[in-house]
Amino acid sequence: MAGGSFRRSIASQLSKVLDLPPENLIKSISAVPVSKKRCVADFQLSIASVIENSSSDCLAQDLHLQPQQLAERLKCDSVVSEISAGPGTVNFTINRELLAKTVLQQVWKDGLEYGVKSELFSTVPRQKAVIEFSSPNIAKKFHIGHLRSTIVGNFIANLKVALGHEVVRINYLGDWGMQFGLLGVGFQSFGNKEKLKSSPLQHLFEVYVQINKAAEDENTKKLAKDFFRKLEEHDEQTLSMWKQFRDLSIEEYIRIYKRLGVHFDEYSGESFYQEKAQEVLKMLENKGLLQKTVKGTGVVDLSEKKDLSTVSTVMRSDGTSLYITRDLAAAIDRMNKHSWDTMIYVTDKSQSNHFQHLFQILKLMGYDWAERCQHVSFGLVQGMKTRRGEVIFLEDVLNEVRSRMLENMTSTKTTKEMEDPMETAEKVGLAALIIQDFRGLLSSDYQFSWDRALQSRGDTGVFLQYTHARLHSLEQMHGNAELTDVNVACLQEPDAISVLQHLLRYDEVLYRSSQDLQPKHIVSYLLTLSHLAAVAHKTLPVKGSAPDVAQARLCLFHAARSVLANGMKLLGITPVTQM
Repeated sequence: MAGGSFRRSIASQLSKVLDLPPENLIKSISAVPVSKKRCVADFQLSIASVIENSSSDCLAQDLHLQPQQLAERLKCDSVVSEISAGPGTVNFTINRELLAKTVLQQVWKDGLEYGVKSELFSTVPRQKAVIEFSSPNIAKKFHIGHLRSTIVGNFIANLKVALGHEVVRINYLGDWGMQFGLLGVGFQSFGNKEKLKSSPLQHLFEVYVQINKAAEDENTKKLAKDFFRKLEEHDEQTLSMWKQFRDLSIEEYIRIYKRLGVHFDEYSGESFYQEKAQEVLKMLENKGLLQKTVKGTGVVDLSEKKDLSTVSTVMRSDGTSLYITRDLAAAIDRMNKHSWDTMIYVTDKSQSNHFQHLFQILKLMGYDWAERCQHVSFGLVQGMKTRRGEVIFLEDVLNEVRSRMLENMTSTKTTKEMEDPMETAEKVGLAALIIQDFRGLLSSDYQFSWDRALQSRGDTGVFLQYTHARLHSLEQMHGNAELTDVNVACLQEPDAISVLQHLLRYDEVLYRSSQDLQPKHIVSYLLTLSHLAAVAHKTLPVKGSAPDVAQARLCLFHAARSVLANGMKLLGITPVTQM
């Protein structure tokens, strides 16, 4: 990584002066964010960070607040052209031509792996992660929470794969429970086999809505109970009907997920864990963790003082399992099957309590790996409606974003020459949804707005796509840049240096996102990159410049586009080449 060789060079000089191993210093040296002030240094050593990472006390006193003395003891060399002290920091400016040459070469050489090969990740062990996300309920609405879970889970999986981890993507469907009793009875009354085949999600939802109106009727209740009992007893006819509901729904989900650019390695579901949940109840009983209440339900005591002040209900009074029991069975099963290093559940924050209880019970059962389970929670989205009203199916959102984007594009003059405007509109529209969703902390709620999401100027997904398409057409127009004969002395303008400095920081941004699994660091990085590239595009023309200047600038724009595309793909966005 470009920043890597510079960090190492700075660290090795510091290590001699401070008498510390260079690897202890690397994490304390970071690239300086580009600012409006211009002419800022490229790297910064944080004194506080060095003290925090070192064990010796005399070093702490010696270093304390003396960046000036430290700066004076360091010398400029072929890499560092200037050293200065700031409040609590020592700042390093890299030789300008070397900066340009190293960054461009590195982006060129590493391609998709630029930023990922950084030594910041060298101490991070390669791991196997199981990620459960999306997880809609069959025959119920695919609400906006499921959409959020889908795009957040996909981002986390993409990031982990890019960093060399092995990932298993699991969709844990709501495919069991009393609602299937109702659905079965409903289908016998209102079902239509043709409709079930042509649009299963919509038809099952309609049937469920219709039968729900009669759900209070005693006869319907009894029939639904009977149907579900037969299902639990594996009655062949009932089971084959349920299986058809499930299989056809999954087929349609796969098609829709494909539009989102999302795939799963495993379609699991609550139905897989009926018997296993009973085994979990036996295990809880054998370990003396299952307690019966007066009402006959089974609970696990989670209170510190063991006074039943916090309990988790794991069994109904009739001995059947609950959602959390099936989750316990699923977690144990996945460990046996995949022997993972970390398991991540991506759901909205209203389920935080559920996961806290889940992890606590696993720990009480003696599974130490419960420590390596993690709930990545997100806030609620208000106000996402289509023109037809409330969002019921994921497909509604995709169609809406495509049609709105298509309208916006039709009003601009370049759209007409496009090969497939529908597909471009969908990719740009999805970028708009994803960026609006990922700009803040995942845990915060936000108010959704179509107009804000689809703006072409400002910090939006549309702007990222527009920048990518523009840089792509620049390369198309002037032929591909060749790195071998670039004269980097031609890239000394402040706007060129700003882009280069920003490209230096990419690995640090990836590192931050990999630590807290928040996409916002990457989003703000890419938005800044797009703004810097847009400015450079204006002030550093390729057309009409001397050949070596034009060639150097093309290389700069190619590097910017390459990193922009890499970052967009991590977020789950497919970059477009024309708009």
